Amino acid sequence: MNTKVLVTGGTGFLGAYILQELVQKGYSVRAIRRKQQAPFYIPANILSQVEWVNGDLLDVVSLHEAMQSIDAVIHSAGKVSFMAPDKAALYKINVEGTANMVNAAIEMNVKRFVHISSVAAIGTDKLGETVTEGKKWQQGKYSTPYAVSKFHAEMEVWRGAAEGLNAVVVNPSTILGYGDWSTSSCAIFKSVYNEFPWYTTGINGFVGVEDVAKAVVLIMESDISGERYIINNDNWSFQQMLNTIADGLGKKRPHKEATPFLGAMAWRLEKVKSLFSGKKPLLTRHSARVANSKTYFDNRKILEALPQFSFTPLQQSIEQACRKYVSHPPPAHL
Repeated sequence: MNTKVLVTGGTGFLGAYILQELVQKGYSVRAIRRKQQAPFYIPANILSQVEWVNGDLLDVVSLHEAMQSIDAVIHSAGKVSFMAPDKAALYKINVEGTANMVNAAIEMNVKRFVHISSVAAIGTDKLGETVTEGKKWQQGKYSTPYAVSKFHAEMEVWRGAAEGLNAVVVNPSTILGYGDWSTSSCAIFKSVYNEFPWYTTGINGFVGVEDVAKAVVLIMESDISGERYIINNDNWSFQQMLNTIADGLGKKRPHKEATPFLGAMAWRLEKVKSLFSGKKPLLTRHSARVANSKTYFDNRKILEALPQFSFTPLQQSIEQACRKYVSHPPPAHL
């Protein structure tokens, strides 16, 4: 296979699994990285087949160099944070960084551009709604700085598409799987492993990381252009998700309900505690609100677009991840 693919964010959670999927399918893969540490949760024989190059989304020269002789780009890099002080950094990395990627791809005549966005970029302006790709963005009280940055990042991709870039956007829901449990959504597994006692009854979308990686590569291989796709396996309550993880890890299930009132108290206490400790709060206003909200994500569009693709049952994805966390715990320094 002669197609050469560039991946940004290859040392991140989803990006690492995209690298694995590409290598296993025989692609020639190049990945941009800023740090030397490779993701420990991907086999070394996979990572050794990746051509690693140093680069940065904010360094335009490095992006042009990385895109030399590249046929397709999967832009997976980005900053995830729900903390208000990170607003400027979110805009810089997610919006300006994506604009730089789009511009470089156009200038280097890249044939295919897949942008990894988030369901947050679609926006939720009321509780209990079912979100589809056709939902129009409306910035409201549930719009976090992260969501706003991902929305504007998508706008840069659509601007590039108007200028001739062959682009597709994918919007994964909350991604679950085996990774560095000190970061991203993997921290949910660490919390349950430590038998955090609280649960909420809110509902949200969840999907296994390997399913997202497979769908992204299939989208890249397709002739689809100018579309966006929600990648969501199932809509579960947080309680069901936490219980499934607890059972998989052999830990005690969360047994105390964190009501909206308790959640509001908890994030305020966390904020005060972080001021003294200097550490990021474990809970923010946004995460407390989401944990008690009910949002459903419709996955019919991607299943219709990719008839050869099907989701792994969510319980199975979680149980597989739990087995890996138990048999190969993340390094202690993580």
